[in-house]
Amino acid sequence: MANIKSAKKRILVNETKAARNKAIKSKVKTAVKKVDAAIAQKDAEAAKTALQAAIVEISKAGSKGVYHKKTVSRKISRLSKAVNSIA
Repeated sequence: MANIKSAKKRILVNETKAARNKAIKSKVKTAVKKVDAAIAQKDAEAAKTALQAAIVEISKAGSKGVYHKKTVSRKISRLSKAVNSIA
């Protein structure tokens, strides 16, 4: 356990940031799962709607620093490609 005040503060701040990052990653994963489910059912309209929502969530995660910008680009690209393949 930390004895120095600044170290104690860092522990608290890191826990807060980790919880925030976990929540954001969870939202992204949920959005991606919705797109995958629509693709599995071959429902093009639902997939496109879910894709738009997923792109918003992934972009937000990237802008907040949870994901690297190239990771964001790769995730969006792969989802878009999958949705376009059923259309």
